[in-house]
Amino acid sequence: MKKFFYLVLMVLLTASLIGCGQEEKSGDVNQIPTEVANPQSPDNPTDEPQPSEPTPAQPDKDYILAADDLSNLQLDDPTKPVYDKYIIWERQEKGLPITLPDLEPYEAESTIYLTFDDGPDDKVTPQILDILKAEGVKATFYVCGNMVDTYPDVLKRIFNEGHAIGNHSYNHRYDQLYSSPWSFMEQIIQTDNAIKNVIGVRPFIIRAPGGAGGMFSANYWAMIDECGYVEHDWNALTEDATPSKPNASQQINNVLRNLGDNPPRSVIILMHCNSDKTETVKALPELIKFLRDWGYKFGVVTPMTPQPW
Repeated sequence: MKKFFYLVLMVLLTASLIGCGQEEKSGDVNQIPTEVANPQSPDNPTDEPQPSEPTPAQPDKDYILAADDLSNLQLDDPTKPVYDKYIIWERQEKGLPITLPDLEPYEAESTIYLTFDDGPDDKVTPQILDILKAEGVKATFYVCGNMVDTYPDVLKRIFNEGHAIGNHSYNHRYDQLYSSPWSFMEQIIQTDNAIKNVIGVRPFIIRAPGGAGGMFSANYWAMIDECGYVEHDWNALTEDATPSKPNASQQINNVLRNLGDNPPRSVIILMHCNSDKTETVKALPELIKFLRDWGYKFGVVTPMTPQPW
């Protein structure tokens, strides 16, 4: 069964690298169709200057680089992102393990994980980064591959400032993502390629648009486990992407209401960092203050982050 699985996986990987059609890009994650850049395609003639290879990841930087055998992922520090220098197909070609080892969740301290979905963009994401830098807080950005292709310099800033980067699909389109587990995985692989092309590494962490709790069947869970990814939803949210469009004060109150009178030790907060999320920007400094006053430490999502359910 596993031989068949990896055979189909390799076909999928090859297809994702070749590309799935060229269509016009947009800055809206809900409108951009799936696209994989191919340096050898007619739109990128080989006689034109090609972008330089991204700088290889360095293990002494402010992140953890996975060992070839994935043996160094059991960590006691929730503040450092975790990345891999290999895409899945590179691990497969080299005969390296793909499926992650069993990891004990980090539960040593009460920890808040601020997470921002649907970016990066060139308006809201930089404002959020400015606030996080001023507050000395690290966060996790679940990025869409088409947004990475459009705003690579913002992704570089996220990475260089020590935040964690997660995979949030290529185009966020439910009709394409959830037509089958293979369609979902195709977009995850495309986004890994986009991320690694910019920063030289790819993440292990993913977040399913809409949340895996409401979108995944058993087949989806089996596939992401086999492919060595860890999916995290959330247990608190500002509701900044709901039709009610809460203002900054309402967003803070939404989080505090989620936490209740007996807050959990590990809290993953869902927010967004794209397009019109200016109220999220306004809410963020006060939200950080509230959480600090409650005694939480700020961490970034890694494969050892406790699940929110």
